[in-house]
Amino acid sequence: MPRFWILLSILGFAFISLLTRAQTGENVDVPAGIHHDEFDRLLKKYVNDRGLVNYGVWKKETADLSALDEYLRQFAAKTHAPAQGNEKAATLVNAYNALVIRWILSNYPTESIQQLKDSFSAKRNDMDGRKVALDDIEHGTLRPLIRYRAHAALVCAARSCPPLQRFAYTAEKFDEQGDTAYRAWLARQDLNKFLPKEQKVEISSIFKWFKPDFDEAGGTPKILGHYAPESVREFAASGNYDIKYLPYNWGLNDQGPHGRHYSQAQLLLDKIFK
Repeated sequence: MPRFWILLSILGFAFISLLTRAQTGENVDVPAGIHHDEFDRLLKKYVNDRGLVNYGVWKKETADLSALDEYLRQFAAKTHAPAQGNEKAATLVNAYNALVIRWILSNYPTESIQQLKDSFSAKRNDMDGRKVALDDIEHGTLRPLIRYRAHAALVCAARSCPPLQRFAYTAEKFDEQGDTAYRAWLARQDLNKFLPKEQKVEISSIFKWFKPDFDEAGGTPKILGHYAPESVREFAASGNYDIKYLPYNWGLNDQGPHGRHYSQAQLLLDKIFK
């Protein structure tokens, strides 16, 4: 076999491996009574209505970097009175999003979280008296706890992620806030498209990667019909259309210049050679 085809085969296997990142993790407990007011303030200050983060300015603001670190320190100690139900879910969503933001700030500027080493799998975050990975929070804890609802709330610093909301989640408002996040995500025509005249929808690859979570809730059409913009809600719920999954843009969700031109080719190279 010519060397070109050997190389192409290797790259193909690497790309498939990239798209099928292991969806596993360990359970993570968090203490009851965590205060989220400061994280809420930071989100309102540095996140815009498109869900993009002003990392460049935030990194220069020493006081607000310290405020984020102080917020995250609440999760570090061993949990003796663990939160339950919606309090656990809200706290872990906030923890995940805050840890992703801190990881980017520590490495900014970067074009993508995928350019950084083991962003999701490395056990580098202090929680519950040990080191945990982002995968532990997402796959080991939140998906088993709240299933499909996790996917609109968790934001992994990519432009194709559901838009980062400008509020911290709370136990009291978690269900309402989760609905808000889903509706904001499905209303973004650059992230999900509903095309009744063509009898098709073009939706996020998240719906493919985590299909079992959506199937468990009644299937993707049911979820789309519940949260899609009102003008296409009946069409979305019908399921009478072809589904296309949009390529995932891993470019950084930066208000500044970074991540805007991050390509699929660069993603592949970063995953193979970094």
